[in-house]
Amino acid sequence: MTIIPVTSADLDATEVSWFSALCSDDYAYLGVPDGSLRSSWDHCSSIVKKAEYLGFRNVLCPSSYQVGQDTLSFVAGCAPITEKINFLAAIRCGEMQPIMLARTVATLDHMLKGRLTLNIISSDFPGEVADSAYRYRRSHEVVQILRQAWTRETIDHDGEIYQFKGVSTEPARPYQQNGGPLLYFGGYSPDALELCGAQCDVYLMWPETKEQLAERMRAVHARAQAHGRTLDYGLRVHMIVRDTEKEAKEYAEHLVSRLDDEYGRLIRNRAHDSISLGVAHQAKARELADKFGYIEPNLWTGIGRARSGCGAALVGSTDQIMSAIEDYQKMGIRAFIFSGYPHLEEAEHFGRKVLPHLKTCSLPHVHGRVPAATPATPLGNGDRH
Repeated sequence: MTIIPVTSADLDATEVSWFSALCSDDYAYLGVPDGSLRSSWDHCSSIVKKAEYLGFRNVLCPSSYQVGQDTLSFVAGCAPITEKINFLAAIRCGEMQPIMLARTVATLDHMLKGRLTLNIISSDFPGEVADSAYRYRRSHEVVQILRQAWTRETIDHDGEIYQFKGVSTEPARPYQQNGGPLLYFGGYSPDALELCGAQCDVYLMWPETKEQLAERMRAVHARAQAHGRTLDYGLRVHMIVRDTEKEAKEYAEHLVSRLDDEYGRLIRNRAHDSISLGVAHQAKARELADKFGYIEPNLWTGIGRARSGCGAALVGSTDQIMSAIEDYQKMGIRAFIFSGYPHLEEAEHFGRKVLPHLKTCSLPHVHGRVPAATPATPLGNGDRH
């Protein structure tokens, strides 16, 4: 398998993250609403606290207007109830005036003492249907303005969408040194790859075959190389790990045993990204899977029957999951964002069976996105709480 050059090429550790289900995406049976698992402050913050306790290094906090909670407000609320875990907060570019966004992010970064990373999203807003190329141009400008706010004395930007001159950056200086929070990004179109290659730090992918993942990595690496840059790479994938493969596969079938496919289609279509190229690739993976839903050994596409976006899970024993992660690491993948149903219970399974065997790090530390007084060295999983 082709190994792609990465920023942290000499790093033998990975950032292992979990997921907080802010967007009403938690089930005991996939596609069957459960009041005890609905998106709420109490439930979703309990996922965050569990992830920190188990030793996950980061937690993805997604964004959706139709369902769930406001991402940045949620992350702010988590600042005083956590100590070590980072937050990967999804921000929709253009949703907030970019200088105000820069100030909001900087304030949040200070509240978290630098434990903030950002997931850049270019989706439509409620009531908006914008051209894809326009949305990515808008995101380009937003990120350019954020970078100026975090690294310069003034913001001077003359773009197609935003124009600013001589705006002081004093209110928008983040806690993290050397460029502000790391920017994670996922997208498949040529405009998306250009945005990531030019502006972002970590390219996130949804699960496909390893050859398809390698193809995506090569494509975005070429765009980054054109800008004199090198990226890190990440994989967002669901997780079902048990003591044996048989137990794991039985649980996968249990998870979809009450799913009505028509209702699953409604769940998929309610998301703003439901018509995106990435979602189309996840649907194609389901079509190519075998009769049990597996597109590769231990990569099960059944999750995508009732979920837009990331639609497959690694399913297997502890040894099988460890081997799969090792294969991805050899490809150059340095960041993993896992999740599972229900999120609390599956975090416990992974946190007890797999996480203690992995050498983990925080990518912001690796990239030097920390205060000058903080050692910029990766920490092993012995750094527990």
